Amino acid sequence: MTPRDGSEGAIATRPLKVASWNLEFLAEKDGAGCEPRTDADYAAMRQIVDTLDADVIAFQEAENEAAAARVFDPSRYTIVMEKRPGAASGSCGGKHPEQQFIRQAVGFAIRKGIAFDRNPDVTALQLGNPQLRSGVDVRVRAPGHQPTRLLAVHLKSGCFQGDRAQACGVLQQQVPVLEDWIDRAAVGPDRFIVLGDWNRRLAEPDDAVWTELDDGNPANADLRLADEGVMPRCDPRYRSFIDHIVFDRRAAGQASGFAETTYAPGQKHLSDHCPVSALLFY
Repeated sequence: MTPRDGSEGAIATRPLKVASWNLEFLAEKDGAGCEPRTDADYAAMRQIVDTLDADVIAFQEAENEAAAARVFDPSRYTIVMEKRPGAASGSCGGKHPEQQFIRQAVGFAIRKGIAFDRNPDVTALQLGNPQLRSGVDVRVRAPGHQPTRLLAVHLKSGCFQGDRAQACGVLQQQVPVLEDWIDRAAVGPDRFIVLGDWNRRLAEPDDAVWTELDDGNPANADLRLADEGVMPRCDPRYRSFIDHIVFDRRAAGQASGFAETTYAPGQKHLSDHCPVSALLFY
């Protein structure tokens, strides 16, 4: 593990706010990628992060650390990203056929003043495919809180429910990798959270992926969906979340306050996802 400590002073004891946001093709440069943005767009996204005021934010679809730093103020957050190289991979098609796909990477923004250790990336989630994302694994040690292990994920898109979509074969291979990580973490000393863009409606009744993961074996692998019983409001087309914050048994007993940060009426949707967050006590 690589130890890292924030450079600022200790933060007053308060709930630890964890969040996840898929940034939708967040490029380093203005006008690049499949969701080209202006400087004003980046500033507006940073304002959303500042208002969210989370301590640890898992993010998805950032090109690199420089792109992430346009949204997560480097004076407030330390940025940690997966080490998978990735690369541009052809035309975006759709509404921007002239644009090129950029690297889509997973990471964390961790508030300065919160010490953390970085564990090796969960590269097995790539299944040998350089275009699939690794998981990013950190252990945070926030003042006044028990250590918490967090895994940021961005699973294969296209298998949102059921098992008939073409992408389901890939997602179904990622699930045992994730279950292995969960089972190992469940017998470890620290409570844990898996959060990010799961690309799966885990809260749907009898969802097969959730059933496989939430098996309570080991005991701390008795999991809880933070968004259980909550309807998303980010996009009226969707009735269930695919962005999830999942607590192990230990963390679930100390968590509350799930929230979705939505855009104001008439506000430009700066990403096709909205941030989700939850609070962790002790």
